[in-house]
Amino acid sequence: MATILIIGGGIGGLAAALALQQQGETVRVFERAPAFGEVGAGLTVGPNMMHGLAWLGLAPAVLEVATIPDHGGVLDLATAGLLVENARGAAPQAKYGQPYVQVHRADLHGLLAAAVLRNDGDAVALDHCLTGVEQDAHGVVARFANGYTVRGDLLVGADGSRSAVREQLFPGQDPRFAGFVAWRGLVPMDSLPVLTLWPDSAILIAPGRSFARYRVSRGRLLNYAAFINSGDWTEESWSIPSGIDELLAHLPGSHPDVATIIRATPPGGCFKWGLFDRDPLPRWTVGRVTLLGDAAHPMLPFLGQGAAMAVEDAVVLARALAAQPGSPAALELYEATRRDRTAFVLEASRGAVRRFHGTGTGGYTRREHRDAEALGLFTYRPGSAPLGEPGLPAGTAVG
Repeated sequence: MATILIIGGGIGGLAAALALQQQGETVRVFERAPAFGEVGAGLTVGPNMMHGLAWLGLAPAVLEVATIPDHGGVLDLATAGLLVENARGAAPQAKYGQPYVQVHRADLHGLLAAAVLRNDGDAVALDHCLTGVEQDAHGVVARFANGYTVRGDLLVGADGSRSAVREQLFPGQDPRFAGFVAWRGLVPMDSLPVLTLWPDSAILIAPGRSFARYRVSRGRLLNYAAFINSGDWTEESWSIPSGIDELLAHLPGSHPDVATIIRATPPGGCFKWGLFDRDPLPRWTVGRVTLLGDAAHPMLPFLGQGAAMAVEDAVVLARALAAQPGSPAALELYEATRRDRTAFVLEASRGAVRRFHGTGTGGYTRREHRDAEALGLFTYRPGSAPLGEPGLPAGTAVG
């Protein structure tokens, strides 16, 4: 079996490692951070992603830490009036074969890391910052800032939107600021006064801004995320502490429940970051090196499909390598299966924010609502989707 080097120990990198281990491959994951810690806040897991997690053997464990919302919807930010309602609860399971759930990102990351390390306690190396990749006809070499060098048969760059592997393959293509600043926080439910919170998973919209909120960690925490149109972003960090008054100043005229939630944020628990974007790549693979997840297709969060695409990538990559063991041709097969689908979702995510942050909520109806379910994304099953086919929703033209 092949030895696969994976750069990046986030959700995509660890999902790829677990998928490849289950196919009998030896994997080595290199993460630049010195330790795994709290990684983000809430995460939407649609049925397509749950099918991928089930293929990895993690669905029961995910359900142990997840929250299944009863209803979903789009609301007016000023009045909390319902604009569009989405069926949740038992409906997605009945329709798609897996539920729609919401989790704390750290809970999912922890499950993936534990599963990978149970298979191989030496599979993950922390505090390894990639500095170079070289390849020849027989393998690929990765070099790190700490002086460590390792050789493998293939290499997967799963190191995020500012991927060092991507820069090695396709230099000079920096991500661009997408015009939005995001805030996030987690609020213990027992610290909130009694709120209606219906639907229990919702995004509230207004011109130039939106506010999403839903429960995670089996309903113990309320995750929120606010998105504000902004002309620029100069911070280097992807997530920096923010005072809640700064966020509230960007949400004038919002329904009072919004301020109540934000003011309940524990001290030091509100963070902000700029959203960055890239155009779809025409190719991801060069010889024995390929990209996965945000390294290949970073996307705006307005469809809740970024992590789902990474997990789908991971499962398809493992299946492609099982079909063509140890061969660079497997990477081409993986890319051919994934490239058009992820480009479609990337572009659709841009369209979603234009609708959410449009000129007004009066015209936002079911006709305007094009979420992941309405676009047909929930039907995809990465463990059985035909390899080499683009995996686009029914009726979508390639290109």
